[in-house]
Amino acid sequence: MASNVEAPERWYLALLGFAEHFRTSSPPKIRLCVHCLQAVFQFKPPQRIEARTHLQLGSVLYHHTKNSELARSHLEKAWFISQQVPQFEDVKFEAASILSELFCQQNLVDSAKPLLRKAIQISQQTPYWHCRLLFQLAQLHTLEKDLVSACDLLGVGAEYARVVGSEYTRALFLLSKGMLLLMERKLGEVHPLLTLCGTIVENWQGNPIQKESLRVFFLVLQVTHYLDAGQVKSVKPCLKQLQQCIQTISTLHDDEILPSNPADLFHWLPKEHMCVLVYLVTVMHSMQAGYLEKAQKYTDKALMQLEKLKMLDCSPILSTFQVILLEHIIMCRLVTGHKATALQEISQVCQLCQQSPRLFTNHAAQLHTLLGLYCISVNCMDNAEAQFTTALRLTTHQELWTYIVTNLASVYIREGNRHQEAVGYQFQ
Repeated sequence: MASNVEAPERWYLALLGFAEHFRTSSPPKIRLCVHCLQAVFQFKPPQRIEARTHLQLGSVLYHHTKNSELARSHLEKAWFISQQVPQFEDVKFEAASILSELFCQQNLVDSAKPLLRKAIQISQQTPYWHCRLLFQLAQLHTLEKDLVSACDLLGVGAEYARVVGSEYTRALFLLSKGMLLLMERKLGEVHPLLTLCGTIVENWQGNPIQKESLRVFFLVLQVTHYLDAGQVKSVKPCLKQLQQCIQTISTLHDDEILPSNPADLFHWLPKEHMCVLVYLVTVMHSMQAGYLEKAQKYTDKALMQLEKLKMLDCSPILSTFQVILLEHIIMCRLVTGHKATALQEISQVCQLCQQSPRLFTNHAAQLHTLLGLYCISVNCMDNAEAQFTTALRLTTHQELWTYIVTNLASVYIREGNRHQEAVGYQFQ
């Protein structure tokens, strides 16, 4: 007769093994996986197994089905029960992390925030989860356009990483903060922060791929900083270093040795994504410097690589990269007179934005602006005016607003007798 301790382990491991077999089948047999996990509760398991099973069910339902309410119920139970079990950090904080993602997906941001704050408060003795949850809450604030709160959290994360001896993750927090400061156009704060980041990155000795990825992150921000400031000539040395970095990363093999510090268990981007990003900033520089042929060449290479990646990877950032690349190349087409090609690529952007509400929200103003520019190129001034006025209603970015108003003014002037309207706009 098996003891009471051994008995639940045997049936639990057997059911778990079946569930994993069905989950990883090709194609996955999610219904059977869920049935195996639900069967665990028939044995009235101890709290640790009960909480972990609720987490596994919630995760499977969230990632593989549309039954978000049932997923939410299991994740809430996992979060509640795991808080009553001592030394059960992985289950507790993973439940909080996935549950907050689900809340955001259901537009219940006001439920996600307190959940993450509580998890952050009680995870300070668990460096990996504390850092991960700080990143997650900062991302949530960023999606809400609350960049001040996001920067504050990233600053807290950087200080925590310093205290627990993780210079690598400290750099990730600071570079992420630098990225948000660039988005806020706080260029005066960006320069000293990037100087500090440069020192940390160069002094850090660790996994070569992690070090090079930090360097890529740092150099991408440097290039963007110079481009935002209109210093096109200053970009070239950084851009050259960036291109050398990505070549170095492509020759390195992933090191499977885990870092000794749990706070170091983060990656910024997969190296394939970094490669596309380097193409993207190269296109941005080429466009700003007037090298339209170079911009087209690098865009073609990047889009080709993106298509290959999207066959295996459904990461939303790839669609974002694709939309930004297309926006740049559409401008290039319109400048060089390739109107039909520009219209086809505008159609591609529309299709990509239809697949993601967030992508459409972030790029709707740019899309209407591009349509307005196309209308000008084919001398349809009424349509151009309609597109530009729609874009003005949608944008919150002053630089884009100024660009739209300038083009709208040119439409009014070309239509004649509307000079007064051309000077009547003010940024809200």
